[in-house]
Amino acid sequence: MSETAKRLRVLVVGCGNMGASHATAYHTLDGFDICGLVSTGTSKEVLNNSLGGGYALFNDYEAALAATRPDAVCISTYPDTHENFAITAFENGCHVFIEKPLADTVEGAERVAAAARKAGKKLVVGYILRHHPSWEKFVELSHQLGKPLVMRMNLNQQSHGNMWQVHRNLLKSLSPIVDCGVHYIDVMCQMTRSKPLQVSAIGARLSNEVADGNYNYGQLQIRFEDGSVGWYEAGWGPMMSQTAFFVKDVIGPEGSVSIVAKEAGSSGNSDNVAAHTKTESLRFHHAALDANGQFVEADSWINTEEEPDHQELCNREQRYFLQAIQQDTDLTDHVQDAINSLRIAFACDESVRTGKVVML
Repeated sequence: MSETAKRLRVLVVGCGNMGASHATAYHTLDGFDICGLVSTGTSKEVLNNSLGGGYALFNDYEAALAATRPDAVCISTYPDTHENFAITAFENGCHVFIEKPLADTVEGAERVAAAARKAGKKLVVGYILRHHPSWEKFVELSHQLGKPLVMRMNLNQQSHGNMWQVHRNLLKSLSPIVDCGVHYIDVMCQMTRSKPLQVSAIGARLSNEVADGNYNYGQLQIRFEDGSVGWYEAGWGPMMSQTAFFVKDVIGPEGSVSIVAKEAGSSGNSDNVAAHTKTESLRFHHAALDANGQFVEADSWINTEEEPDHQELCNREQRYFLQAIQQDTDLTDHVQDAINSLRIAFACDESVRTGKVVML
């Protein structure tokens, strides 16, 4: 059976929040068969039960690869494992879907991309907002605003309980402006279609529970060649404010476009992973004035209440992964965009740690 026709046997590595969502996609979508679930803790048992049971469970990744011989590997583990797990998958002849960030260093991300090319296998990075019709519209409308653009975005999470534990684990290897920031840096690059020139950033360690040398609050600024500028802010932890934690805004000479997410942006929702991709409505403000200095056109509202939920977005990511394999899609630009956004994010991280502007 050709690769264009056969069902894809997938080994799921990492069974927490995103791993569970991707496994649910494989479980329900035509074209996939899960051949095993891998985690070091009990999340694989919890996930297996939620999917009706019956899947092979493994504690060790390499043992699972040897036992199942999958066609593809889905990696949703902590970022410090991404490089090694992905390269091992390619060396075993597998395609790879990997959650962002691609690796925990730029050099590591480049090594993963090189391993994919050497193996002749597909590498898809989980940039979920690229599969969201409302975010695609957000980017599209930004191109009607003229240049330069001013982009204002944040995602602060007042995490507690299990989510604070997840964040503390993430903070052992990456800061919030790297782990989350790659999404929104990618959006800014799509909006400007211009070369980023320099970054500056600040950060603060707001808890003794945060790994030494890291910080759980950060804010970055990017300057682009066309004069556009953007900022992004991210903070994790029980101390974070629920005020204005969900800002998604782009401004240009011709007006502005804003995501107005009353439910997702309401108090108490900041650590709700499912709410992070919600838009609910887009507000398109037109800047043109008449002879009396009054607005020529009222703001336009684009209702997005029928938008896909978080699980459907994960389903769309996996359909894209399957299609890329079956149709032999050229993913060069996809992978390069993932590396570029990570390079910018790490430059911001360098700025936090050195207190200096970093030229790109």
